[in-house]
Amino acid sequence: MANPLRLMIVCGEPSGDRLGAQLMAALRSETGGAVELSGVGGEAMAALGFETLFPLEATSVMGIAEILPRIPEILKLIRRTADFAKKTRPDAVVLIDSPEFTQRVAKRIRKVAPDIKLITYVAPQVWAMRPGRAKAMAQYLDLMLALLPFEPPFFEKYGLKCVFVGHPAVERAALMTGAEAFRARRGIAADAKLLLVLPGSRGGEVSRLIADFRAAVGMVAKRVPGLVCVLPVVPHVAEKVRAACADWPCPLHLIEDEGEKFAAFAASDVALAASGTVTTESALSDTPTVVAYKVSRLTAAIVRLLIKVKYATLTNLILDREAMPEFIQANCTPENLAGAVETLLCDPAAAAAQRALLREAMAKMGLGEMSPSLRAARAVLDFVHTA
Repeated sequence: MANPLRLMIVCGEPSGDRLGAQLMAALRSETGGAVELSGVGGEAMAALGFETLFPLEATSVMGIAEILPRIPEILKLIRRTADFAKKTRPDAVVLIDSPEFTQRVAKRIRKVAPDIKLITYVAPQVWAMRPGRAKAMAQYLDLMLALLPFEPPFFEKYGLKCVFVGHPAVERAALMTGAEAFRARRGIAADAKLLLVLPGSRGGEVSRLIADFRAAVGMVAKRVPGLVCVLPVVPHVAEKVRAACADWPCPLHLIEDEGEKFAAFAASDVALAASGTVTTESALSDTPTVVAYKVSRLTAAIVRLLIKVKYATLTNLILDREAMPEFIQANCTPENLAGAVETLLCDPAAAAAQRALLREAMAKMGLGEMSPSLRAARAVLDFVHTA
C-alpha cells in the first residue's frame, strides 16, 4: 500500500484558518482520506481534527506599529514552524495568507530545507503596494494559488508559477440561509431594520473601530426607529467585544456560533464592516455594506507612500469602482459611517444598486463555478505528483 500524502498547512489568522479548513476537506475528499496534515491552524481546522503547533493569537496581528513589539515572539514561531518542516519532511508546505508571517516561514524553510516544495495559497497583495517583491518571491516559492483572476499574469511575468483557483469564500454563499428563522429565534420583528456590525477579527481592529461603530450606530438609531444590531464575534476577541458593547445604543445580539453567524448575514439589511474577508462574506449574502478601517498613524503614513491601488475592499478592486463605500483612516468617522449606513437602510434604490454590483463581483470571483477549494486541492495534488 502506497504511503499517504503528507502535507503541512500553515496559516496565521482566523481568515486563513477558515480557508485552511476548506482546503483540508477538499484534500481529504480528493484523496479518499489518504492525506496526513500537520502545521499551524485555528478553530476551524481544529474542528476537522487538525492539531496545531501553537495557537493563532501570537501571529494574528496587522500593521507595522502593531507587529513591532511582537517581533521577538513571532521570530521564534517562524523558526519553530520551519524547524518542524525540516524535521517532518512533508511532501509540500501550503502557506495560507498572513504574508507577514507565512512568507517569512517560507523563506526560513527554503533556507533550512531547500528541497521542500513551498506553495502559497492567497497571493500577497504585492501588486497593491510593492510589485518588486514578486521577483523575490519567485526565488523561494514553487507555486502560488491565486484567488483573483488578474493575479496569474502579474506573478508569472516575474517567473513565479501561479494558478487561479477562485476565492474560497464564495463557497460560503450556500450557508447564508435561515433569515426568517434567525429573526424568530432572536425575537427580531420581520420588518425591523437589522444592521450587521463587523468590527474585525483581530484585537487591534476591534480596539480602533468599535468606538466609531458604536457612535455611528447611535446616530442611525435616532433616525431609524426600531433599529436592531447583530454582531458576530470570534473566540479570541469575544471578551474585548463584550466589554466594548456594554453601552450599545440599540438592541444588540452577539453571535458566537458559526452557523448562527451565516444566518445573521442572511437576515441583515445592511452591514457595517471592517475591511477584510467579512466584506466578501457580506457580498455573498447579498447584504449592502459600508466599509471602514483604521491602522496606527505610523502604519498609515508608510502605507500611503507605498499603496498602488485605489481601493481597500476586494469587491471594489475587482469591479474597479466603489461599490461598497469605503471610509479609511481620517475618513472613518461616526458621521461618515452613519450617513452611508442610513442611506442603504432607507433608500431601496441605493441598496438595490449595490446588490447588483456585488453579484457581478462575486461572479468574477468564481461563484457558480467549480468549488475554489476543490480547484485549490487539485492544483496542490497535481503539483506534488508532477514536481
